[in-house]
Amino acid sequence: MNNRNVLDDDRIGLLLWKLSVPAFFGMAVITLYNVVDTIFIGHYVGALGIAGLSIVFPVQMLSMGFGQTTGMGGSSLISRLIGAGDTAKAERVLGNAFVATLFLSALIMVTGLSNVDFFLRVLGASEAILPYARDYMTIILIGMFFQTCAMTFSFLIRAGGNAVVPMTGMIIGAVLNIILDALFIIPMDMGIRGAAIATVIAQIVSVMYYFSYYLSGNSFLKLRVKNLVIEWNIIWSILSIGVASFARTMAMSVSILFVNRMLVTYGGDLAISAFGIINRIIMFALMPSLVIGQGLQPVLGFNYGAKRYDRALRSIKIALTAATVSCAAVFLVLFFIPEPFIRIFTTDEQLVILGAYAARRLFFLLYLVGFINVGSLIFQALGKAVYSFITAVSRSALFLLPSVLILPRFLQADGVWFSFPVTDMLSFVLVVILIIPQIRELRRMNITAKHVGRIIHNEKGFQGLQPVVVTEEIKDRD
Repeated sequence: MNNRNVLDDDRIGLLLWKLSVPAFFGMAVITLYNVVDTIFIGHYVGALGIAGLSIVFPVQMLSMGFGQTTGMGGSSLISRLIGAGDTAKAERVLGNAFVATLFLSALIMVTGLSNVDFFLRVLGASEAILPYARDYMTIILIGMFFQTCAMTFSFLIRAGGNAVVPMTGMIIGAVLNIILDALFIIPMDMGIRGAAIATVIAQIVSVMYYFSYYLSGNSFLKLRVKNLVIEWNIIWSILSIGVASFARTMAMSVSILFVNRMLVTYGGDLAISAFGIINRIIMFALMPSLVIGQGLQPVLGFNYGAKRYDRALRSIKIALTAATVSCAAVFLVLFFIPEPFIRIFTTDEQLVILGAYAARRLFFLLYLVGFINVGSLIFQALGKAVYSFITAVSRSALFLLPSVLILPRFLQADGVWFSFPVTDMLSFVLVVILIIPQIRELRRMNITAKHVGRIIHNEKGFQGLQPVVVTEEIKDRD
């Protein structure tokens, strides 16, 4: 049987398409976990219910951050190891990534459940919002392992060249989540707790599907019991690369925490509800550029590991162009006609008006974000841990957080909304500054590889008359 990996393909554009399209549908449906909950809660519980979901969202982002840490860190290693032909070590990375996910998700669950009300107040919950946030967060924390593990497996499976299985697992979970939301919230009248239970059950089913993929023997890499033994050098390699994803998500969680607190101060509970809706819209708006980056990661990592630098450069060019075009298209829709999208979540006319007002300020520079997202993932795919960490942390910690703390003092609630385009501009400049030297380095490596390849080719006599020409040139010099 041919053991050639699907990533070993010089049709870079087609390969990116094959990996990005399933990732898009997969991410679309996993985003539905939060969006569907928000829609049902908005229509059957009310604006305070949406505010409760918005307060808990940073905790869910923390879970996703841990999943991305082990998932993207592990997938970066796996892609390069497959490209270098070291399948055995790639399987050891797979096993260690799973064990790390187990421990990290347990850490969130135990810490969060130790004092739910305290953490919710820190996150900005008012007394009116607290009961809704408490009911939702408690159940989400109990099922934290499955949310984190689902995120991890979606990256690890894709790193082996299979984008269909992650997509299928996410679709199964999302469809089940919608069905259970409708059942638990409407006829059973379980409110926000029903939404949380539906989410956890759906994630459990998704994780079971991923396990069945590895246990079936159809996967390129195998999840073997012997590889579940911790190898600290592998764990360190996973975390050193994946920490950028965690730092990005953690910084965003902290920033959203302060966004919520500033909105309470300058806009009230209705402003938090508006941000909760816009946040769900952002998740869909950025999805095309994010999945293009996810599709790029295994392609770039494989070709970089295989020293095929020309293909690596081509994949970067295609991905950056596609992500920028997609974000520009999304910007044109959301900036000029945001109201129809906000009405999906609520019928409260006051909330619709406030949400549209905020969206036109928050989405002002959305067309830059595609380049930012893909540019940040390039460093991760190449194993450039320091640059990856810088781009991951700077967006939220260095740009968004100070903007959120400073601008509202002068512009009130408008300062919160304008903090996002300010962050987009500063992040774009930083990524451009850092990515130019990486592109130049890849070009130099590509020229060197081609030169060495020609020399080897000539020495083996594969160029017909060219070895004779070289010999004559040597004689002439002599």
